[in-house]
Amino acid sequence: MTRVTGIGGIFFKSKDPQKTRDWYNEHLGIQSESWGYSFEWRELDKPEIKGSTIWSPFPDNTKYFQPSEKQFMINYRVDNLSELLEELRKEGVQVMEKTEESEFGKFGWILDPDGNKIELWEPPASS
Repeated sequence: MTRVTGIGGIFFKSKDPQKTRDWYNEHLGIQSESWGYSFEWRELDKPEIKGSTIWSPFPDNTKYFQPSEKQFMINYRVDNLSELLEELRKEGVQVMEKTEESEFGKFGWILDPDGNKIELWEPPASS
């Protein structure tokens, strides 16, 4: 079973997300929206398939990264979220019970040994 297939997003806390977005725009050319920016790319082995990696500063008081107290969260792309979460549970990985499904895909979360919350994302079939 293929587990992680790539980086789906990099999320980090910021005291002033708008100021941070403006700085990255001015100095690095990342022209983001209020939610962040989507870097688009194509699958190496299947160039007809588009992919994206999201870059997004969150307010420093966000609860989205909980239970982790860290300043960042990485989102990894996966092929089959439910199968992977089942395998991770069997392996003793701390899997959070909550999962979500929307037009953006399927989401699940785990904690690594350092307490970092990791978001696992199965993109929708059309991505």
